[in-house]
Amino acid sequence: MSVTTLTAQDAGTLRTAAYGAVSLLAAAGAPHKAISHGSIALTSATGLVGHVLAAKSKDVHLHGKSVAELADQVLPSLTAAMRLLGEQHPAEAGNFRETVLTATESAAQFAQGAPSPAVTAMLRKITAALDAA
Repeated sequence: MSVTTLTAQDAGTLRTAAYGAVSLLAAAGAPHKAISHGSIALTSATGLVGHVLAAKSKDVHLHGKSVAELADQVLPSLTAAMRLLGEQHPAEAGNFRETVLTATESAAQFAQGAPSPAVTAMLRKITAALDAA
């Protein structure tokens, strides 16, 4: 499957959503090394989602001076990505959801012991945004 089956804007939405989810965990306090593991999980995706996330692109622009501002951008992007894939590539919607959850859980579990309450809460919000489509 080729990335060309999505518009540049749609591919950007997927990248913003996926990399934004990992960035939200960083903003919530997940350790830097853990975030690296989450990003590696994103680039290890397969299928159309894998092609989109692995593409070299400068279209991911995450702005915000607070976790709330970042969440205001990323959480709706996660829902939009799921909706878009559900309409255009239904088989890839599950792949995207699984990829994002694998990346965020990988980042959260890398920390020594249990993730902090803030990271755990952010994981729930990411999952809810994915399931809201």
